[in-house]
Amino acid sequence: MADRIWSIDSMRIIAMIFIVSIHTDPFRGLGVYGNTLNFLIDSTARFAVPFFFVTSGYFFALKAVHRDPTTYFIKRATTITSLYIFGLLLAFPVFLAGTVSRTETDTEALVQSSLLRIGEFISPLELLYYGTSISVILWFLPALLFSLGFIYLAILSKTTKYLLPLSMALHIIGLLGASYTMFVDIPVETRDALFFGFFYTSLGYWIAASDWQPNSAHSSFYLGATILVSILHIGERYVLGYVLTGETLAQGTYTASYTISTAFLTFSLFLFLLSRPNLGRSTSVPSWGKYAVGIYVVHPAVLYVLERTDVPLRQIGIEATNTLLWHFLLTPATFFGALFVYLAAHNVGLIEIGGDHLPRLSRIRDQLL
Repeated sequence: MADRIWSIDSMRIIAMIFIVSIHTDPFRGLGVYGNTLNFLIDSTARFAVPFFFVTSGYFFALKAVHRDPTTYFIKRATTITSLYIFGLLLAFPVFLAGTVSRTETDTEALVQSSLLRIGEFISPLELLYYGTSISVILWFLPALLFSLGFIYLAILSKTTKYLLPLSMALHIIGLLGASYTMFVDIPVETRDALFFGFFYTSLGYWIAASDWQPNSAHSSFYLGATILVSILHIGERYVLGYVLTGETLAQGTYTASYTISTAFLTFSLFLFLLSRPNLGRSTSVPSWGKYAVGIYVVHPAVLYVLERTDVPLRQIGIEATNTLLWHFLLTPATFFGALFVYLAAHNVGLIEIGGDHLPRLSRIRDQLL
């Protein structure tokens, strides 16, 4: 396998666009046609987060084999932690100011509300494990850290052959608690490392560890399988959201996160990318891949600010959120706004793209000097 897989680098930034679109909910609430389009976009985009888990597991396996797994795991854990802290530091003041200012005007009540909200933000379980204490969007980073931790422990204990079956069993339980609640009720949060990230990260690890190198001669087959499974994925979500519930697209959009066919979609897409490692090499798209994770950690704060610009607009009688223009602009504004903030943080020395994301005043001083 090539040292650099250009197709995966290209898909990183494409997947990030889909992730942003999941959070901006384009065209949702604009009648049956708007809801239908939103449902199709949301269903298509659901491969994106699993793709990042699979990619992380894949490269963890490749690199841990050629170096001390402890050293490499510590390096990955440090990077993920610094990214998470950077995202929290950006989101914390924005979310705190927004949630408090909307409800409180009296000074004493404002202080009390702020302290209450801060208490919610630092809830240990939500902050350190689920990653939902400040922004639910940031859940991916703690889930990835713990998922890689599970794989690291399996490497140390020489039990990696059990990773995929164990994680798959846990993921099935997680799906029952998320998208198939009509069959059984799982009374715990399942969008986490144990029930979600562990499986997809283990899947990526298994593909690399088994030395599976999809042949370019079969790339058409993998692409066809990806397209077919994509159609089945949309159909499965339609059955779960509308056929079984009796609801219609006119009433709303079904947004359950992930289903059984999501795994097959992610798997077939990843094999296609491996079978075409040079896909996108002649374009500038792969070079954007290095910004994907930065856009991810920054976009919750940017989106939160953009969504609240409708408040002053409503005060002058403009319902912007109900217009096509708003829905057309919100996703690209969030994406490029997050990219701008990320690049600005790098340029002033606050963080280092491709390196440490813990904000350091010394770096800013050195940059200015």
